[in-house]
Parts: sequence; C-alpha cells; structure tokens
Amino acid sequence: MGVFDKAKHQAEQLAGQAKEALGKATGNDEMKRSGKGDQVSGEAKETGQDIKDRAAGAVDDVKDRFRDDKK
Repeated sequence: MGVFDKAKHQAEQLAGQAKEALGKATGNDEMKRSGKGDQVSGEAKETGQDIKDRAAGAVDDVKDRFRDDKK
C-alpha cells in the first residue's frame, strides 16, 4: 500500500473517532453514527488495499519462480 493511501485511510479513521467522541459529548446521535461510519469506511479501505497488495505480491512471486525455472 502506498504510504499516502495508508495515511489517508488512517486519517479517515481518526477523524471518525473524533466525530464519534464529539457526538457522544454533545448528545448528537447522528454525529456519533457518522463518526462510526467513517471509522468503518477507513478500516475497510485499508483492508482492501492490504489484500490487493498481497495479491500483487503473490503474482510477482509466481512470475519470479517461472523466470528462475527458465534459467
């Protein structure tokens, strides 16, 4: 995962935590739910990117093995 993508997803999660805390402090249930949603969204994006990166790494490993076999 790119460093900037990871930072962006983590920032979304932190903003969600802050929004949720502010919603709790002010009694604003809509803000609290929105904050939780932002956290889940950031986590999902981060997980999706991790899976994508692992798949790309696995493909690269297979390509390397085929190259080594041809030598």
